[in-house]
Amino acid sequence: MKILLVEDEIEMAGALRVVLEREGFVVDHVASLADAAEAALDGGHDLVLLDRTLPDGEGLSLIGPLRAANAGVPVIVLTARGAVPDRVDGLDHGADDYLAKPFASEELMARIRAVRRRPAGVTTERVTLARLTFDLIHDEAFIDDHRVDLPRRELRVLAALIRRRGRTVLRTALEQAVYGFDDEIQSNTLDSHISRLRRKLAEADAGVEIHAIRGVGYLLRAAG
Repeated sequence: MKILLVEDEIEMAGALRVVLEREGFVVDHVASLADAAEAALDGGHDLVLLDRTLPDGEGLSLIGPLRAANAGVPVIVLTARGAVPDRVDGLDHGADDYLAKPFASEELMARIRAVRRRPAGVTTERVTLARLTFDLIHDEAFIDDHRVDLPRRELRVLAALIRRRGRTVLRTALEQAVYGFDDEIQSNTLDSHISRLRRKLAEADAGVEIHAIRGVGYLLRAAG
């Protein structure tokens, strides 16, 4: 899962990033409306965590452009403005949830899981191909009913591929799903993730194959 974090308080942003990355999320952090609008154009984010009070304006004004660039993306507002009129204002502007600071990290995680279960987030919680099942809410892979332990980035690759199973996923789309803005990407890093993932799926007899489409990207389909 890839999250766009829009937060201008550096200490708060750093703490949130630690919590989110510990849970296995890829986090892109921006500190202004302008940078957030530019990030939204790239798409590829599964969730937006949005502060209201930003140096260049009201965070709620970003919800419309975010949805135009990435229809259905869930938005959770994180703000110190927690009075009832403020919460009503945030929800009326289209936020999926509204969480007043300070908050416990456990509550934030629970709210993230909740909004991703709603129709505006994902249309199904699990996707199955052959013996492989992927839980899109919790980012977990299973062969039959047995959980497969995969590193975070291999899970992100698999999530991107299984969402578009049977269709080619562009290399750039895979890189956007796996890496954040600040990650340094070597030319063969994605190929290494794919190679290891392909081997593990074969060893587990998942019944799926990852095919390289030369110069374009990769495709996940049932073996045979």
